[in-house]
Amino acid sequence: MNKYLVEFIGTFFLVLTIGCTVIPASAGVIAPLAIGAALMVMVFAGGHISGAHYNPAVTIAVCLRGKCDTKDVVPYIVAQIVGAAAAAAVVGYLVGQGKPMEIASVPKALVAEFLFTFALAYVVLNVATAKASVNNSFYGLAIGMTVMAGAFAVGGISGGAFNPAVAVGVAMMKLVEFKDIWIHVVADVAGGVVAAMAFKAVSPDDN
Repeated sequence: MNKYLVEFIGTFFLVLTIGCTVIPASAGVIAPLAIGAALMVMVFAGGHISGAHYNPAVTIAVCLRGKCDTKDVVPYIVAQIVGAAAAAAVVGYLVGQGKPMEIASVPKALVAEFLFTFALAYVVLNVATAKASVNNSFYGLAIGMTVMAGAFAVGGISGGAFNPAVAVGVAMMKLVEFKDIWIHVVADVAGGVVAAMAFKAVSPDDN
């Protein structure tokens, strides 16, 4: 139960940070930096307990890689989605709701979400589950900065979720339309699956 609570807490603060920085439209580069930093510190805080996935696509990738018990996959994903929904409710109280972005091109959004979810899951697998990086001190920074880079690079194309739970949260906060979250779910899960395949291909002896 402790690891499921950690997944809830980490996802909660990730989505809370997204809402509280994106909805007020803070000037400059505040939102991507804050989001990357929030993920980084939550990964450091919870990594030793749950693995600090905070993302159904990452949970699927880690499971396919063989470092997450199959029995934990559904409870992890439920905890992540509930955490995102709870954060969205708190954001609504604190700062209100946003204005949904218009996804101008569904194919471009699918590609953007797929690529950076792939990058995120691939980084997680290499820095947090690989033998060569056991007990390293940089894994949280690497993971947080991957999300930050993705938000800067393609946030304006897809919304920059890279995470099905985050997609649910941002839809609840009216930052994207509910009708569009299938884009994030499909592309993000695909990115996680392909990242697991890529990890196994480049590290065949890392079991």
